[in-house]
Amino acid sequence: MPAPVLTRRHTDAAWIVVVLAGIVAAMHIWKLPAAIPMIQAELGMSLLEAGVLLGLVQMAGMAGGLAESLFAELIGARRCLLAGLGLLFAGSVAGGFATGTDMLMACRALEGAGFLLTTVVAPGLIRANTPLRRVNTAVGFWSAYQGCATFAGLVVSALVLQLAGWQTWWWIMAALTLVPVPLVLRFVPQDPPGDGAGLPAAARRIGVTVRSPKPWIAGVVFGCYTIQWMAVVGFLPTIYEHNGLAGIWPGVLSAVVGGLNAVGAIGTAPLLQRGVPPRRLLIPTFVLMGTTSLLTFAPDWTQVPGGSVVQFVCVAVFSLVGAVVPATLTRMAVDLAPPGGSAPAAMGLMQQIFNVGNFTGPAIVAWLATASGGWHASWWMTCAFAALGIGLSLYLSERRLGLSFGHR
Repeated sequence: MPAPVLTRRHTDAAWIVVVLAGIVAAMHIWKLPAAIPMIQAELGMSLLEAGVLLGLVQMAGMAGGLAESLFAELIGARRCLLAGLGLLFAGSVAGGFATGTDMLMACRALEGAGFLLTTVVAPGLIRANTPLRRVNTAVGFWSAYQGCATFAGLVVSALVLQLAGWQTWWWIMAALTLVPVPLVLRFVPQDPPGDGAGLPAAARRIGVTVRSPKPWIAGVVFGCYTIQWMAVVGFLPTIYEHNGLAGIWPGVLSAVVGGLNAVGAIGTAPLLQRGVPPRRLLIPTFVLMGTTSLLTFAPDWTQVPGGSVVQFVCVAVFSLVGAVVPATLTRMAVDLAPPGGSAPAAMGLMQQIFNVGNFTGPAIVAWLATASGGWHASWWMTCAFAALGIGLSLYLSERRLGLSFGHR
């Protein structure tokens, strides 16, 4: 069913509010990294358990991307977005009361379900409520939501954790989650009547989507990015603390790295608007991600005068340039559903695939650090998946996918 007719003012407000909701949702991921050392000390958590906890919010995406896209088809995209914010609120409130690792992990899993419900419908909502000439810009800002959330989450958590415990920070985040709710109700159009009118029809649309190879390939390429970025940036505060930085600096420097990812995502929008083919964006990006991650971890920068500055520059470039991957693939995702398919299912399938990377990346890097006695082996994982991303990106041509990115 066509989207309702909107005024220009309401159309612009709608996609901006959806991006804001995504940033708030993703801040629940990034409220954790700066708190890991505190939680480890208080709950007796090992580094490997911390890696699992860091990726656990993505488990719902690993297991339930298609299920939640079916839910979105049945109840409508706006209702799904609001339900996701509600689960994030509940998980964060309950997590603040956790007294053990098991309870905290269960609450993180609940937050993961809320995060997925919020983000699986966002690209479709943006696509439906944005003028055609503005789609690349709007999706570029959506692609930056993770970087914006990383910057905000790490900076604010670094400041809050200097003054209060991690439990208080969890409750602050719960309150913040409610901020977008009235904005969604005011500016995002209601779900059209009959949106997802019946389980058989919704299941049929999802089945058509799942049988298409396009979202599968795009999702795996996306996963080759997320497995690197989540692992590296997620553990940056811990890495900096191990290197001797104290106070708010581990969180602040990590936040700058995350914020550069948002800059890179927004900066990709003009390239998409000009119609630059996906492969010409993705392949050089993976090459640079592999190179900069190698330079970040392989040398022992503590033995080099000014080495910490060089290491910071390397990981900053890794994050800045890497943003090209989610910006490009998110723009593709809104059009990847085949005729008769489901846009939420295409996004849900991609999220289900790339969240495997979000979940496993921190655990792999934590295992490598534990086995090798330091973070210097992390480049083995990042370079391996950069190479895989290059290989799979060769498939993603506009002709093969039947897509056009530039404004015509």
